[in-house]
Amino acid sequence: MPRTIWSGAISFGLVTVPIHVVSATEDHSIHFHRVHLEDMARVRTRKVCELEDREVATSEIGKGYEISRDNVIPISNEELRDLPLPTAKSIEIVAFMPWEAIDPLRIGDGYYLAPDGQVAAKPYKLLGQALERSSRVAVARYAWSGRERLGLLRVRDEAIVLHAMRWPDEIRDPSTLLPPPVELTDEEIDGALALMDTMTRDDLDAPEFRDTYTEAVAELIEAKREHRQPPAAPEPAAESGQLVDLMAALQQSVSKAKQSRGEDTGEHAEVHEMPKKRAAKKAPAKKTAAKKTARKPRKSA
Repeated sequence: MPRTIWSGAISFGLVTVPIHVVSATEDHSIHFHRVHLEDMARVRTRKVCELEDREVATSEIGKGYEISRDNVIPISNEELRDLPLPTAKSIEIVAFMPWEAIDPLRIGDGYYLAPDGQVAAKPYKLLGQALERSSRVAVARYAWSGRERLGLLRVRDEAIVLHAMRWPDEIRDPSTLLPPPVELTDEEIDGALALMDTMTRDDLDAPEFRDTYTEAVAELIEAKREHRQPPAAPEPAAESGQLVDLMAALQQSVSKAKQSRGEDTGEHAEVHEMPKKRAAKKAPAKKTAAKKTARKPRKSA
């Protein structure tokens, strides 16, 4: 069973559900050590006090808030733990919302909430089934690691999942990143919808949804371990210097998507040569005063 990250309770009106929090995800990426390339020895980070110029133990390290360079306020973990917050040891549900009303940009890491003992079984099941039947998610507040957070509760395979959420003021305004105004035709929009139809999937178990980067790193490590040449990187496709219009690109994309499913349509998008830059007109050359004389043929002897 995964390690418990936090223990507390879900507060659902007057209903309390004791729970343990465990991570819902696993990291399968390949991690590297920092090493000294000359002798491959580990390079480690040492914690050094700036004033005393010596390495300090973990037990000597705490938190401090810097008001100014010469004025730092120490804050202990016990003081943060004992803050007068109603969410200090509970995940307090404050509202229910439709799933579609939640901006995915605000959703963070996910955690499973496991019921803590037999006493939690019935209220845990009650909350889970209520969420499923209502087609809603719960929005909650809780306090972890010295700060109060916003969270989202939903059901996955009968287990209640807590997603960390960002506060509204943590989402940046994208208006400055938008492109300039453009006009789209109905044909272009229909072409995009046709491409979406050919690319629609029912799940994420298809071969294209795999971590090819981690696979490539693993192959690189294996090749170096066996003292052989790692696989060569594919050559980047050379730019053709041709401009593909939007409709042609959509049609070609739909055709490729159908071919990948074994549907050979035989359709090909038309491409157009990119307009060449016009050369600057040269000023007419000035006539020279003396004309060059043509070379006369040699007379035969």
